[in-house]
Amino acid sequence: MKSLYWRISFSFILVLLIVGFSYVLITANTAQRYFQETTQRLNASVADYLIKEVKPFQNGKVNEEALGVIMHSMMAVNPGIEVYLLDPSGEILSYVVLDQKVKLKQVEIEPVKSFIAEKGANFILGDDPRNPGEQSVFSATAVYEDSNLLGYVYITLASEKFETISKSLLGSFWMKLTFNSIVITLVVAFLIGLALIAWLTRHLRKIIQTVEHFKDGDLSARVPESNSGSELAVLGNTFNHMAETILRNIDELKKVDSLRRELIANVSHDLRNPLAIINGYVETLQIKGSKLSPEEKEKYLQIIANSTDRLTKLVADLFDLSKLESGQMLVKLEQLKVQELLYDSALKYELLAQTKGIEIKSQICQNLPIVRADLSLIDRVIQNLLDNAVKYTPESGQILIDACETNGGVNIKIRNSGKGIPESELQSLFDRYYMIDKDQQGVQGSGLGLAIVKHILEIHGSEIKIHSDSKSFTEFEFELMS
Repeated sequence: MKSLYWRISFSFILVLLIVGFSYVLITANTAQRYFQETTQRLNASVADYLIKEVKPFQNGKVNEEALGVIMHSMMAVNPGIEVYLLDPSGEILSYVVLDQKVKLKQVEIEPVKSFIAEKGANFILGDDPRNPGEQSVFSATAVYEDSNLLGYVYITLASEKFETISKSLLGSFWMKLTFNSIVITLVVAFLIGLALIAWLTRHLRKIIQTVEHFKDGDLSARVPESNSGSELAVLGNTFNHMAETILRNIDELKKVDSLRRELIANVSHDLRNPLAIINGYVETLQIKGSKLSPEEKEKYLQIIANSTDRLTKLVADLFDLSKLESGQMLVKLEQLKVQELLYDSALKYELLAQTKGIEIKSQICQNLPIVRADLSLIDRVIQNLLDNAVKYTPESGQILIDACETNGGVNIKIRNSGKGIPESELQSLFDRYYMIDKDQQGVQGSGLGLAIVKHILEIHGSEIKIHSDSKSFTEFEFELMS
C-alpha cells in the first residue's frame, strides 16, 4: 500500500467518488429545477383562468362563496395546488388549502409582480406560506374592479402532499441513477483509470527496479534511455548520468588511493635513504672516531650534512604542498620585477649546471611589465622548474630561460634539452601522487616539485603548460599578470 501506484489508485478512486456524488447531486437539483420550471410554464395561466370563472372579490371584499367554489372544483381537479388571496401589499386575506397549515401571514410581493409583468415567461420562485424561509413555483394574477387593484390571486403549484410524494420519488430516482448509471460509470472509469495509471507508471517501476539493483551492488544497472521528454524519462536519464558520475568517482578514488599508496612508498623510501645514511655515518664516527683521519671525518660529516639537507627539503615540500592543497598557504601579492627573479635564479643554478657541463642561456626581453604576485612563491616556482631542468638535462646539454611581454602580463618559458617526456605522461606530470619512474630517469626526488609549481600558479590565476617532443626537449610555460 506504500507504493506510488496504489496511492495514486486510491486517490483516483476518491476523486471518482467525489465526482460521482457531485454529479448525482447536480443532476438531481437540475432535474428538480427542470420539473419546477416545466410545472410553472404549464400552469402559468391557471390564476388567469381562475378569475375568469370565479370572482374572488365582490364589492372590494373577499367572496367567501367563490372560495367555496374553488374548494370544490379546483382542488378536486388538481389537489396539488393551493390558492391564496393577497391584498396589494402581499398580506394573505384568505386561502384554499386542504390541511389548513398556513404559517405565513404575508407573501413577498415583488416575485408576484415580476411574474405578472413577464406573464410567466421566466422561471420565478415565490414564498411558500406553509414553510417559512422556503420557496415554491407559483402562478399569479392581479384582480381589478373598476380599474382599482383589489389584490392578487396567488396559487402555489406544489402542495405539501405533492412535496412529500416528490421527495420520496426523488430518493428513488437517486437510487436508480446511482446504481444504474453512476455505479457502472465509476466502475468502468476505475478499471480504465487503473490500467492508465499502470501504463503511465511503467517507466517509474523500471526506475525503481534499476535503483534497487544499483543499491544491491549491480553498478552496471541502467534505466532504459527515453527521449519522450516526460518527467519520468528525465528522472531515468538523470539517474543514468548520476550512476556514470558515481562510477567515475569510484574509479578516481581507486586511482587516488593507488597513487597515495605509491606516494607513501616513494616518500618512505626517500626518507629511509637519507636517514639510513645519516645513521650509518654517525655510528661510524662513534665507533671509529679516534681512528679516522681529519679528512675522513670531514668527508663523513659532509655526507651527513647533505643527507640532512635532502631530508629537510623533502619534509618541507610535503608540508608546503599540504598547505597549498588545503588553502592554508599565506599569499602576499605585491608588485615585482620578474626579470630580476629570473636572473638571480639563473645565477644560483649556474655553478650546479657547470658541474654537469650544462649551459644556461637567458633570453629575457627588456622593459618587462611589473607583475602582481607573491615574491617568495614565484621564486619557488622558478627554482623548482630550474632544479627539475638541471636534473633531467644530460651532460653537455642546454637550459634556456625565455621571458617576454604578453597581453596584460609576462610569458615565461624554461626549456631543457634531453630525451623529453612521453606524451602519455604529460597530463599526469603535475599530479601530486604521480612520479616518473626513477630508475628510468636515473634521478632521485620526491616527485612533489611540479605539483607545488602547479598549485602556486593556480593561486595566482595562472596555468602551467608543458611541451615535449619526447625526443630532444621539454619546455614549461606559464604567465604572470600585471
